[in-house]
Amino acid sequence: MKFRLKMEDDNLQNVDLRKSVAYPANRRSKAANLNTLLWTIQGLLAALFAFAGGMKLMLPIAELTQQTQLSGAFIRFIGVAEALGAIGLILPGLLQIRPRLTAFAAAGLVTIMAGATVLTLAGEDLRIVSLPLVTGLLSAFVAYGRWRPAVRRRPAGMRSTLNLSRAE
Repeated sequence: MKFRLKMEDDNLQNVDLRKSVAYPANRRSKAANLNTLLWTIQGLLAALFAFAGGMKLMLPIAELTQQTQLSGAFIRFIGVAEALGAIGLILPGLLQIRPRLTAFAAAGLVTIMAGATVLTLAGEDLRIVSLPLVTGLLSAFVAYGRWRPAVRRRPAGMRSTLNLSRAE
């Protein structure tokens, strides 16, 4: 949006109004707010899955299999997947090394939470079905949010190795 402005000495000058309007310092864009929300949810989910996965890895198998019909080896596998998912939610974005891996980690955790929701529905206590369901929905939100290119920020000067846009 460029406009011509009449100056006092009758010189015409182009002015970009976006640069000339002063915005408050605390005004943030929607993308920045969404990025902050995604990082907050990622941190909470990482803490939850690190704890849950760590407990499944540290407790004895006999204790793990008391309340479920699943095998001990499968519960250990789920523990490893949850612990790796917790790491995958944080490290790629934090280190800026393949940040799209965060979306894959979140999608894997959605799969785990879908299975946990089904097992909870099949069990006797339906009051706690909302816990794995909400956790899965939050993981799905992170997976969707981190998959979209508008939210992922690249450091200045870095370009994608694959360019699918048309040449101009």
